Amino acid sequence: MAIREDIIKFIQSGETSGQQLGLEIEHFVVNEKGLMMGFDEITGLISKVAEDLQAKKIFMDGYTVGYVVPGYSVTLEPACQFEVSIDPRSDIGEIGSIYREFINLWAPIFAERGYSIINKGNLPLVESGEIDPGDIPLSPKKRYKYMDAYFRESGKYGKYMMRASSSVQVSVDYRSEEDLIRKLRILEKISPILMIAMESKSDADSVLEKESDKKHLFRIQEWEDLDPDRTGFYPGSFDPNFGYGKIADVILHTPLILLTDEGETTDVGHSSAADLLKQGIVKEEDLEKTREERLIEHFISMGFFHFRVKKYIEIRVADSVPIEKALGYVALIKGLVYSDINLALLEEKLSHITSSEMIQNAVEEIKIHGFDAVIYGDRTAKEWYKYISELASAELPEKEQEYLLQV
Repeated sequence: MAIREDIIKFIQSGETSGQQLGLEIEHFVVNEKGLMMGFDEITGLISKVAEDLQAKKIFMDGYTVGYVVPGYSVTLEPACQFEVSIDPRSDIGEIGSIYREFINLWAPIFAERGYSIINKGNLPLVESGEIDPGDIPLSPKKRYKYMDAYFRESGKYGKYMMRASSSVQVSVDYRSEEDLIRKLRILEKISPILMIAMESKSDADSVLEKESDKKHLFRIQEWEDLDPDRTGFYPGSFDPNFGYGKIADVILHTPLILLTDEGETTDVGHSSAADLLKQGIVKEEDLEKTREERLIEHFISMGFFHFRVKKYIEIRVADSVPIEKALGYVALIKGLVYSDINLALLEEKLSHITSSEMIQNAVEEIKIHGFDAVIYGDRTAKEWYKYISELASAELPEKEQEYLLQV
């Protein structure tokens, strides 16, 4: 299958000696009652602002759902979660400056209409059970219609994920296949610590907390429940032969739910990219380079694992948090993954962790006990966080060490 080789080349093309970090933050835009702004109102604002900025608009199914300007882009998530994606930078201060440009533009616009921007892992009214997420309308895109129907059958909390969850995502570079494998495995091992460090929950008891003794990681619990075919830790990441080829196989065989190709979105249910190619719905011989690359990006986007491999590693385990804490998170990751010294120390310290199941056991303990959970031996999650924070601080420039104090 020639497209498998092209997926490998796509991932391989991300190799770089650079050490940049991308930051994406999702926000809830809510009124004084805690309800989110509606699709028509927010897309109208996006369209007007894009025109004022002379920005390139982002369209989906005929709707204006975002725009692109130098330094960042704005897009809408399924239930109008408002996302800013900051172009990769190596300097954390620059990332913060770009975010402030975005927020200083939009906060007054929303305030004039009685809305404010908040950062939480889940919409507070949903987390507390005051409203049912099923009552929150999704954006009128075919993509979300098909996903919503699919997730209603695949798990219990799909409606929570799409309508009421919000996250921070950080992306990091890799130099080679070996470097990607090394960084991904280490990031997966420390991810339970990152999850609890970046938890952003409401003060009230959550819906899940009322149903069980799992008082933490509400957003993570939603994602894990969503669909076992596309969530959790990266499939096969601890196999001896893991690498670009195995990543390509995951991308090819993850059920797609929907296909977006040549401007059209269609429902394909459980069919994977490999199925569509075998059935002739997508014909390899018809794929010119640009169209094929867009399809590969789409195939990748339908995997919702804790870590996504694109032309970079996308870290997807953090709740949405205010910018100060988000920058601290970026600093933590920078000080760990862009230091060969720290990668080696973490490899040695966590060498006894050899499977995703062992990592998931740590996650389960943290769901119940939070920072007090004893994981990976005889340390609490809080003690592990102190350890990795000290490692990161030792390798960061002095001007960036202070960001760690915000986490």
